[in-house]
Amino acid sequence: MGTVYRESFTKPLPPDAKIIVRKGKRLAEWKDGKGKTRTAPLTAAGDRIAVLAGTYTARYRDGSGILCKVTTGCRDKTAAESVLADLEKRAERVRGGLLTSGEDAVIDHQGSPSASHVDSYLDSLVAAGRDQGHIDNLKRQLGRLVRECPFPSLRDWRRAPLETWLAVQTRQEMSARTRNSYQAAAGAFCNWCVETGRMLNNPFARMPNASEEADRRRQRRALTDAELVKLLDVARRRPLVEAMTIRRGKRKGQLAANVRDEIRRDLERLGRERALIYKTLVLTGLRKGELASLTVGQLDLDAATPCLTLDAADEKNRQGSTLPLRSDLAADLRQWLAEKAAAVDEDRRQAPTVRMDQDDRPAGLPADTPLFTVPAGLVRILDRDLQQAGIPKRDERGRTVDVHALRHTFGTLLSKGGVSPRTAQAAMRHSTIALTMNTYTDPKLLDVAGAVEALPALPLETGSQTAAIAVSRTGTDDLPTSPLVHVLVQAAGNPCTRKTFPVNLAGSGGRRDRSRTNAVSACPVNEKSPLTTAVSGPCSGWVEGLEPSTSRTTIWRSNQLNYTHRSAPTARSAQGRQEIYLRVEQSSMHQNPSQAGTPGSRSHARNPVGRGDSIREPLVERGV
Repeated sequence: MGTVYRESFTKPLPPDAKIIVRKGKRLAEWKDGKGKTRTAPLTAAGDRIAVLAGTYTARYRDGSGILCKVTTGCRDKTAAESVLADLEKRAERVRGGLLTSGEDAVIDHQGSPSASHVDSYLDSLVAAGRDQGHIDNLKRQLGRLVRECPFPSLRDWRRAPLETWLAVQTRQEMSARTRNSYQAAAGAFCNWCVETGRMLNNPFARMPNASEEADRRRQRRALTDAELVKLLDVARRRPLVEAMTIRRGKRKGQLAANVRDEIRRDLERLGRERALIYKTLVLTGLRKGELASLTVGQLDLDAATPCLTLDAADEKNRQGSTLPLRSDLAADLRQWLAEKAAAVDEDRRQAPTVRMDQDDRPAGLPADTPLFTVPAGLVRILDRDLQQAGIPKRDERGRTVDVHALRHTFGTLLSKGGVSPRTAQAAMRHSTIALTMNTYTDPKLLDVAGAVEALPALPLETGSQTAAIAVSRTGTDDLPTSPLVHVLVQAAGNPCTRKTFPVNLAGSGGRRDRSRTNAVSACPVNEKSPLTTAVSGPCSGWVEGLEPSTSRTTIWRSNQLNYTHRSAPTARSAQGRQEIYLRVEQSSMHQNPSQAGTPGSRSHARNPVGRGDSIREPLVERGV
């Protein structure tokens, strides 16, 4: 049986309190902020007072028999006893199997504020090492959902309020991508609540996303080869050009300003760094943050295949990658590091507090030296470079160019260069090949017309070309014409003739049997049969060592070629052999016999050797 009580705790003795004795107990007496006299018993040490809590606490045993203490939040004892009765009823349902212990634990979290659960969720992301920018975005999105949906407690996280809020945002012109990000944040939070036993299920699990393809606000485009050349040239020259440009007066716009030599060197080095930043982004597909995280120690420019190693903590998917570098890019980076080391050496020499001898030079840059100084306003710098180079920010289709568009350019150049989709996916470090082919490949720059021209020609003329196509369908267009064709093949419409001729067959022991002859008939066949049929019949030949248990004959027939395979047990003959009969058959057409075989006619186009003719010739297959 549970009980309710008010817990006691100690507090420091108030500064203006005086010690009194009442009924043999030592008490402290003081006045509170409202001027009301208060008394409280002293502790055994006499330096603190014992105070009772303002609310009642319930103590009971849960469904597992564990003693629990729960704050009721009630100042009235009767109300606290009602809360205790509900807790004991839940414990009885768990013991009776009507409620699981997990469902019972979820009930305890339903009434607690959502803000406390969101803070716990964000702390778990920090402990997991997630990116701080991602955590800040989730904090902002979840905080807005809690305020505006609203979701004051955990039991209020339901699908209907979120759908209503998203509908309001749709009418206020929020993009589909942004709405999906809010929905994804809510779904990730509820998934975490399910994993930690705060919810039974995710109310947003089956909630569909908005179509981003139908409401795409920003679509990037890839730069062409000519645009890349102009961009790199402008990025290299623009810092010095702007410093030499006169801004006011009669000579406004002229490159006549005086620039000191040391400033000129710094501006030229700054221009080379910007151009190399663009080139590295285009030829590696790195994201801006990934490029900013690169240090000198992550480059291996002297290997057989130059490469850079991206740490897992700096990569978007947190896996880490090793990216190969083009030889020309590796050479540019090697030269850039040499210039950077020389500049650091020069700065150390000119520092008034550092003394260096002429030959006292550093062996190289420290491994933790950043490869580039990537400015935070790189987007604005790129915009000015595009304007100076005459490259439009948006094209006729509304697609834009920004820093991440250089990664799109990398993916497009891979596809344009004939790289296989799976290799392009690995180079882009994408989880799905659809993302590489659909999002990061600009179809406008692909040579679709050249691909169409690579398709085979399909002439419409009749005659020899059409006849050649008909022969190629039999798979025999590349074989030489047999000398027997002119002797054996009869023109369509002629009466059937039967001829015999000797055939040299190789028997056992390699001897030739010249005593055998073959019968060949040339008769029209006025029936249409399926393309391929199998027929079983009596056996007339066999293969020694590969004898079947029973006689059988399998014939593969087509409207162009018939193959007959016959085999029989060894007991039927001392000399085993396998014969394959080749028969070329064509169905005759009901037409004037005088027109059969005429060049350009339909019969000649479909059967250049004569309609209705057949060839039946036994062949010995060796090595079976």
